Amino acid sequence: MRAGGGRPPRAAEMKKDVRILLVGEPRVGKTSLIMSLVSEEFPEEVPPRAEEITIPADVTPERVPTHIVDYSEAEQSDEQLHQEISQANVICIVYAVNNKHSIDKVTSRWIPLINERTDKDSRLPLILVGNKSDLVEYSSMETILPIMNQYTEIETCVECSAKNLKNISELFYYAQKAVLHPTGPLYCPEEKEMKPACIKALTRIFKISDQDNDGTLNDAELNFFQRICFNTPLAPQALEDVKNVVRKHISDGVADSGLTLKGFLFLHTLFIQRGRHETTWTVLRRFGYDDDLDLTPEYLFPLLKIPPDCTTELNHHAYLFLQSTFDKHDLDRDCALSPDELKDLFKVFPYIPWGPDVNNTVCTNERGWITYQGFLSQWTLTTYLDVQRCLEYLGYLGYSILTEQESQASAITVTRDKKIDLQKKQTQRNVFRCNVIGVKNCGKSGVLQALLGRNLMRQKKIREDHKSYYAINTVYVYGQEKYLLLHDISESEFLTEAEIICDVVCLVYDVSNPKSFEYCARIFKQHFMDSRIPCLIVAAKSDLHEVKQEYSISPTDFCRKHKMPPPQAFTCNTADAPSKDIFVKLTTMAMYPEDHYRDRLSRDMGHTDRIENLRKIWVFLKTAFHARLRCMCTCNRCTFCICQNFLNSDLLQSVKNKIFTAVLNRLRTRVAEWGAMLLADDEGSITHQVHAVSSVEDSIFMESSHSPLFLEARHVTQADLKSSTFWLRASFGATVFAVLGFAMYKALLKQR
Repeated sequence: MRAGGGRPPRAAEMKKDVRILLVGEPRVGKTSLIMSLVSEEFPEEVPPRAEEITIPADVTPERVPTHIVDYSEAEQSDEQLHQEISQANVICIVYAVNNKHSIDKVTSRWIPLINERTDKDSRLPLILVGNKSDLVEYSSMETILPIMNQYTEIETCVECSAKNLKNISELFYYAQKAVLHPTGPLYCPEEKEMKPACIKALTRIFKISDQDNDGTLNDAELNFFQRICFNTPLAPQALEDVKNVVRKHISDGVADSGLTLKGFLFLHTLFIQRGRHETTWTVLRRFGYDDDLDLTPEYLFPLLKIPPDCTTELNHHAYLFLQSTFDKHDLDRDCALSPDELKDLFKVFPYIPWGPDVNNTVCTNERGWITYQGFLSQWTLTTYLDVQRCLEYLGYLGYSILTEQESQASAITVTRDKKIDLQKKQTQRNVFRCNVIGVKNCGKSGVLQALLGRNLMRQKKIREDHKSYYAINTVYVYGQEKYLLLHDISESEFLTEAEIICDVVCLVYDVSNPKSFEYCARIFKQHFMDSRIPCLIVAAKSDLHEVKQEYSISPTDFCRKHKMPPPQAFTCNTADAPSKDIFVKLTTMAMYPEDHYRDRLSRDMGHTDRIENLRKIWVFLKTAFHARLRCMCTCNRCTFCICQNFLNSDLLQSVKNKIFTAVLNRLRTRVAEWGAMLLADDEGSITHQVHAVSSVEDSIFMESSHSPLFLEARHVTQADLKSSTFWLRASFGATVFAVLGFAMYKALLKQR
């Protein structure tokens, strides 16, 4: 496990620049060090203070712009010094190795002064710089080591010479490194071990990298880890060398040819002790950690734009990732996560994200453990209701790292505006929200739990403090798997705007409570009567004795008056799982709200409007299918081509001719009698309707097949043309064919 040659992939951002401040007693060589670095030669004339120097990013080893600031006691005040200390990222305390007074001032003046001006919890890293090493033949390290042991904020000590350029570049490299890869958050020199925060972060990284959850990193997992962190794989021999180093120092660092957690932590301790803590920092930053070993907001909450009236869903890649996560922790392979397995899954989280109410929000098995379907449903619910929380959770699981994506935002699909769905009369969404509204104790909780397949007996076992106001599960509509999300809306006089926004409304009343339906009717009239949100009234507790509702009209008449489906009887007091028919109906209404709205409008039309509507429908069918759609589509794959080929087939033409002839022959006598009676009562009314459907009759015969049998049926005499009975028969036949054609068109489109 090593840094390799390539640059690491994009991870948690390091500091954008580094500001290095040089302080120390006068005439120790601070300015000379800066000028020797810039000019690469010792300056013959040294100014009292060097101007601020900026080293471009492409020159520095870490590719970060570096600012070097000089301090002169003769030219700057104490106030300016304090300001420079507060702006610095790292401070180099310079002393002269041949001047004991300057060494004493390190502890008596400079370190206390700097610590007074910085927060105790975020000490500035310090570098001790022994200049003028060319003037002595001994080292000052024996004097400096006790100081380094006393002050943990001291990163390192460098002896150098501005005159012969010894260790000048190394000095500023170590200063830069102390900022970008600080030792303080990682390692405790006194105890010679990593700090708890570092151990916790590396443990999470180990668990994420252990993709088969067997407690070790095998060769494939180590290579994947190496590649995502350092952009280069490890050769087989290098892998073996790493394991041998671990085996040599700790007995349980390698198990079954895989690196254990103890071995993983030991390697990073070794890197830090050998001054290679940039390796550990590269790993930490790749997994989203900042300098304080906290996951950065940029990592947990990547930018995701969600326009108004749009919803958020998980895409296919996210579901595959969650499936692998579930399989990784389902150790007993029972398609459910036990409390211990769920706890193990959440070890990479800083807290337990799911409470006990989750077990009553999604599907569980008989033991109350979350099933595979329930696991996916809970993630779907979180994505729909709080996408930022979902991004955070995916970040804890390491989604962007394991899938090698830019961020967790790649797991989210933002649906298009609902208005576009209504215009196109089709939706691409897979999650539909249903608000369940009704008075308290009317059976709303029963409806929610019935979606999860729980009858009344199982519902009675739910603790009051574990109840949930949400339930989500999959529902199949026309062979498509969709998620239906039920939300129990608390009883109130007026609903808020957030409580109105949904795809379909379920109004629940208790058949045994005479005051229950009035609330549903009032809420419907206040909020949904003039909206395009489809509504369904559910008569809950239908197994109990039904009483008359204290309302002006019955629920059935109310639905008929407002052009709604009749009340749906429902009960969860069953031996097996309750029926899911109402959930299929609710999901269908949510998927096709325009059809429901159009049905409500069509029920308001009078008899004349119905005839005119049938005529328009038939003209549309004739234009769409018999005129080959104007677009001249010939792909033979789309819905319209299939409809066109079917309508033009010989089989359908033959069936149409035989049905038409049989109907006319069978009803000829009765139609004549009805015609005579109608003419006797109101001949003018019939004449008006005959004209309304005459164009329909023309359209039917214009495009029909011309078989001999059908031509014989079409042959009319002059007397027939003058007969009102003939026109009545023709209008009846035209109506029958229009209805059959429209039904066939709807069926084929729905099937498509």
